Amino acid sequence: MARSSKLPGDRPNEMLIAFSIFKYFPYGGIQRDFARMAQLCVERGHVVRVYCLLWKALPMEGMDVVVVPAKALSNHTRYARFADWVATDLESRPVDLHMGMNKMPGLDAYFAGDSCFEDKTRNQRAWIYRLTPRYRLFSRFEKAVFSVLNNTRILSISNAQNALYQQYHHTPDARFYPLPPGINRDRIAPDNRPEIRAELYRELDIADHCQVMLFIGSGFVKKGLDRVILGLHALPEKVRENTILLVLGADKPEKFARMASSFGLDNQVRILGGRDDVPRFLFSADCFVLPAYDENTGGVIVEAMVARLPVLVSANCGYASYVADANAGLLVKDPFDQIDFNTKLLEILTSTERGVWSENGRKFSERDDIYEMIPRAVEYLESFAEEIAALKMRSIP
Repeated sequence: MARSSKLPGDRPNEMLIAFSIFKYFPYGGIQRDFARMAQLCVERGHVVRVYCLLWKALPMEGMDVVVVPAKALSNHTRYARFADWVATDLESRPVDLHMGMNKMPGLDAYFAGDSCFEDKTRNQRAWIYRLTPRYRLFSRFEKAVFSVLNNTRILSISNAQNALYQQYHHTPDARFYPLPPGINRDRIAPDNRPEIRAELYRELDIADHCQVMLFIGSGFVKKGLDRVILGLHALPEKVRENTILLVLGADKPEKFARMASSFGLDNQVRILGGRDDVPRFLFSADCFVLPAYDENTGGVIVEAMVARLPVLVSANCGYASYVADANAGLLVKDPFDQIDFNTKLLEILTSTERGVWSENGRKFSERDDIYEMIPRAVEYLESFAEEIAALKMRSIP
């Protein structure tokens, strides 16, 4: 894999860096990575412009946020008009680097936070989907980033996804720039976990004898919340009655609330929405679950590990390998099997190995590399901008 030659202490001249992201809201994984990258760019003395269709947050200091006036009846048409509008604006107001958080044409660099669209289409959808305008748009946008004919630099966070992109688009190795996980150190379990847990239990009126399993993810369908509810329902009665599922994430809860109610789990399932105090929940829960249908990486898995939570995740998650390597919990086999998940959910809640998994998470939290995604990414962006500027200078007669 290609690597930046920039040294961590280097400070380049001021650059104008544009980020494109379809929708910004505070609780999505890609959105959080974008915000941290953009903020670090500002801290390092660069000028940041942000193109988006939706901005659901307070303004960020030092950034020029451009809400693109692209309207359409369908999302895919709106995304196409967004890309065209941004391209036109960049012609009149050029930048040193155009960084994309979503796939689209015209990017100098792309943060590969999403899974391979072609692979998902061919393995998770009926063939007729490939006849739709939506498929044609997203397929074209993915090719615009990964095609062997293009030169977009790819900030890569999943080796498994790299292989899929190369399978469908033959992207050269040299265009992938690997990044480690980027976990905030505020997720590391503090010494006063029992006090934090007691306070949260009082706040949420949870009985002291109950166990809490935690689910975090903005995208309840994709992250597999239905699988968790089915697993909770399948627990032995005595375990189920003393288990509370706390769900954090910005998504529509109605379908899942109805599902829980249909199983008589109204008292066990609490969907709390997006939260700014996620560490409190990580430090208070007894285990973390993420049986995702599709998960490029799953940074929250590593967050749960450093918070010393035993974790139960599906093996298709990009960061599931960290769980196996650290022996910090259990993996559900791939392809997913609900019975396998149900069995392992009971085990993660009752096993005598829970202390071992928790301690292994503590040891894992001492690895320095799992906190370095954002600084490394910004160093890459600076290096890319310098390379582009040098190429432009060489092309001047």
